[in-house]
Amino acid sequence: MYRAPVNEIAFTLREVTGLKQLQGMPGNEELTDDLVDAILSEAAKFAEEEIAPLNRKGDLDGAKLVDGWVKTTPGWKECYTNWYQGGWNSLTGSPEFGGQGLPNMLHVAVMEMWNSGSMAFTLGPTLTIGAVEAIEAHGSDYLKSTYLPKLISGEWTGTMNLTEPQAGSDLSALRSRAEPQGDGTYKIFGQKIYITYGDHDMTDNIVHLVLARLPDAPAGTRGISLFVVPKYMVNEDGSLGELNDVRVAGVEHKLGIHGSPTCTMVYGDEGGAIGYLVGEENRGLACMFTMMNNARLAVGVQGLGIAELAFQEALAYALERRQGKAPGSTEEGMSPIAELPDVKRMLLSMKSKAQVARAICFACAHALDMAKAATDPEQKKFWSERAGLLTPIAKGYSTDIGVDVASIGIQVHGGMGFVEETGAAQHLRDARIAPIYEGTNGIQAMDLVMRKLPLSGGEHLKAFVAELREVEAAVSAENTSDLGHTARKLKSAIDDFEAAAFWLLEAQGAGKTGEALAGATPFLKLAGLTLGGAMLAKGAIASKGEDELAHKRRVQLARAFAETELGETAGLKEAVIESGEGVLSVNMAEFA
Repeated sequence: MYRAPVNEIAFTLREVTGLKQLQGMPGNEELTDDLVDAILSEAAKFAEEEIAPLNRKGDLDGAKLVDGWVKTTPGWKECYTNWYQGGWNSLTGSPEFGGQGLPNMLHVAVMEMWNSGSMAFTLGPTLTIGAVEAIEAHGSDYLKSTYLPKLISGEWTGTMNLTEPQAGSDLSALRSRAEPQGDGTYKIFGQKIYITYGDHDMTDNIVHLVLARLPDAPAGTRGISLFVVPKYMVNEDGSLGELNDVRVAGVEHKLGIHGSPTCTMVYGDEGGAIGYLVGEENRGLACMFTMMNNARLAVGVQGLGIAELAFQEALAYALERRQGKAPGSTEEGMSPIAELPDVKRMLLSMKSKAQVARAICFACAHALDMAKAATDPEQKKFWSERAGLLTPIAKGYSTDIGVDVASIGIQVHGGMGFVEETGAAQHLRDARIAPIYEGTNGIQAMDLVMRKLPLSGGEHLKAFVAELREVEAAVSAENTSDLGHTARKLKSAIDDFEAAAFWLLEAQGAGKTGEALAGATPFLKLAGLTLGGAMLAKGAIASKGEDELAHKRRVQLARAFAETELGETAGLKEAVIESGEGVLSVNMAEFA
C-alpha cells in the first residue's frame, strides 16, 4: 500500500530545491512552513486513502464508451468530486477567479502524491490545470470570466486537442479548420486523436482547447489558431445550455493507464462546433505552448510518482520474500532477498533515481516560481532561462527514470513481477506512455540542445556549470569516508557534461546541426545524471542537521548513485561527440 513520503518531499523542497528562497520573495509572505506542512499532510492523506485504493480498479476496469459517451471506473467520479471540493484543483489558480495563488513548487509536490496514488486518475486534473494557464495567459476577458472560475475550482475539466491522424509531433500537417461566423464565434470542423479525458462522466462540462486553421491561414505551424470549444454551451447567466457539435468517436485500448479515457474526438459533424478564439489568429501554437510547458513538467512528475510507488512495493516485497543466503548472515534459514547484494543494488538504484526525479522536478518548479516572483528584469530573465533549461530534463529524464524504476521493480519481484496479480507490471505499463506524450523525449532532447543550451549566448549554461561545481567543491570539503568516491565521481560527471555541452554549442555554430541532433538524446541523459548526482550530494550535506538515521540514508543514497550510476557519463560524452557521423551516414532503407 502506498505511503506518501512527506518528510522526503518536505526536505527536498526546503533544503535541496529552494523553497526557503522562494518564501523570501515578494508575494509569498503567507507561504509559511506551517502552511506547507499542513498542505503536504492533507494531500498525503487524500492520496493514500482515496486515490490509491482506486488505482488497481482503474487498471482492471478502465474507462469505456457506453451509448456514445465515456463512463469512468466505478468510484472515480465520487473520488474526483471529493478531490475538487477539497480545493485541490485550485492550488495555483489566480485568486481573481477563485484560486489559492500558491506556487508551482507546492503543486508539483502534491501532484507527485496524486500520481503515485493513480497516474491514470491524475491525468484529468493535469490537463485541466494546463488549460487554466493557457486561458489565463491568452484568453479574452469573456473567456476568463466564463470558464476560469469553473476550471480553477475543478467543477469543469479541460483538454488539449493537438494530434490528428496525419499530424503527430509535426503540427504543420494539421487539417482541422475554423470558419469565422462574424459574431466573434467560429465553427470548428475536424478530428482529433489521443485526447486525454476527451470525454468522461466526472463533471457536467468539458472545455476543449482545439488547434485549427482559419480559411486564409498561412501554411505550416504559422497558420494555426487556438479555440475554446465547450462540450456544452454556456449561457449568459453561467448555466449550461445545449450540447455543442462535439462527439466521441472512440476510446483507445492501451498498454497502460486504462482508467484514463484516451479519446478520438470529432468536431462539426452536424454543422460545426462553436468555438472561441484564444489569443490572436494564426498564433495558436504560442498559446498552446503555455499549456504544453506546464504539461511537460507535470509529465515529469508522473515519472517521479510511478518511480516512488514501484520502489515502495519492490522494497516491501524484498523484505518479505526469502531466498538464498545473504553473505555474512548468521540467521537460520533463508535470508530476505533485500539482503542479497544484487537485489540491494537494484533497490538502491530505484530509491536514488526516484529522489533524483523528485529533486529535478521540484527545481524546475522553483525556477518557474522565481521567474514569476522576481521584479528585477535580470533576475526574471535568469530564472526564466533556468526554467527553460530544466523543463526538458525534468520531462525527459524523469519519465525515463519512471520506466527504468518500474522495470527494475518487476525484476526485484522475479517471476511474481511478470504476472499481473502483484501489480508490479501495471507500473511499467502505466509509465511507458510518459516518455512519448507531451513531446517525445527525443523532442525534449532536441529542445535542450538546440534551444536551451544557447540561451544568452551560452552564458546561462556557464552559470549552471558553475553551480554544479560549487556542489562538487562542498562535497570535496566534507572529506568524509561515508561519501566514498562521491566527490571524484561527481567532478568527472561535471567535466563530461561541460565538455559535451560546449561541443554541442560549437557544432551548432559550425553548421553541424545533424551531428548535434544525433547526440541530443545521450546528452539529455548525461545532463540528468550529472544534475541528479549533484542534487543528491547537496541533500546529503544539507541533512547534517537532521536526525542521524535520516542523514545516514541521504549519504548512502548520494554515494550509491555516484558510484553505480555516474560512471555512465564518460560513455555518454563520447556518444555525444563521436557518434554523429556514423549515425548520419546510414540509409535506413537499406536495412528493409
